Amino acid sequence: MGSHLCDKLIAAGDDVLCVDNFFTGTRDNIRHLINNPHFELMRHDITFPLYVEVDEIYNLACPASPVHYQFDPVQTTKTSVHGAINVLGLGKRTKAKILQASTSEVYGDPEVHPQPESYWGRVNPLGPRSCYDEGKRCAETLFFDYHRQHALRIKVARIFNTYGPRMHPNDGRVVSNFIVQALEDEPITIYGDGKQTRSFCYVDDLVDGLIRLMNTSDEVTGPVNLGNPDELTIRQLAEAIIELTDSASELILKPLPEDDPRQRQPDIRLAKELLDWTPGTGLSHGLERTIAYFRR
Repeated sequence: MGSHLCDKLIAAGDDVLCVDNFFTGTRDNIRHLINNPHFELMRHDITFPLYVEVDEIYNLACPASPVHYQFDPVQTTKTSVHGAINVLGLGKRTKAKILQASTSEVYGDPEVHPQPESYWGRVNPLGPRSCYDEGKRCAETLFFDYHRQHALRIKVARIFNTYGPRMHPNDGRVVSNFIVQALEDEPITIYGDGKQTRSFCYVDDLVDGLIRLMNTSDEVTGPVNLGNPDELTIRQLAEAIIELTDSASELILKPLPEDDPRQRQPDIRLAKELLDWTPGTGLSHGLERTIAYFRR
């Protein structure tokens, strides 16, 4: 997602400083930008303070797939919490406007469906997903406290499942897992009965939503849901990918991971009202582009 955001900002004429520790990202995703005079790359861990001069900050830092954020859960929490404190401190010093990439995981395993921004969520604070869920919830708290206490200009986006080219083939997310397994004609692994639902937003649409949110007036702080409201089951997603890849893969079922949410669908009425934003890429079209990337 970060590399696509860099692309779009540079295309709009902005100078971009990309900060990454490459724990989950790869240089290949921004290799085409390295020699661009409007792009600068800094290797840095956001759990440590950052001293630069900027006008706007997009804080996308944190591993977002269970495979990665559960590998080192303490560091995941530190990335969300210490990272938020550090970028907020940078925003306070430079008077920069700052956007926090939060997540639909703040809603946990929801009792309200679809999920509006007014819903406070149902999150287990002690489980294996808590490092990510609660870390992001705490980061939102910090953003709004800095806004109230120091008058920082903040934006909070709650991002729902997003997919597209440049995903890591081994990041453990359902779209990349299914595509890689389908292209190799391996059994497609479904956790649970496959009836749990998700809503998948193509990366270009999501990045457009982030930029639109950043460009709103200072009175608009969010949180604002960004995601595709078209809901489907995990089994339907697997069947769609098998068809698009002309794969011989079969479906196999495995136990559902602890605290894995049964439903996930964004209520995007606020994004429509405040940002004039709706996702425009249909699932089949987005999957075709993503499959083409993985084939290469």
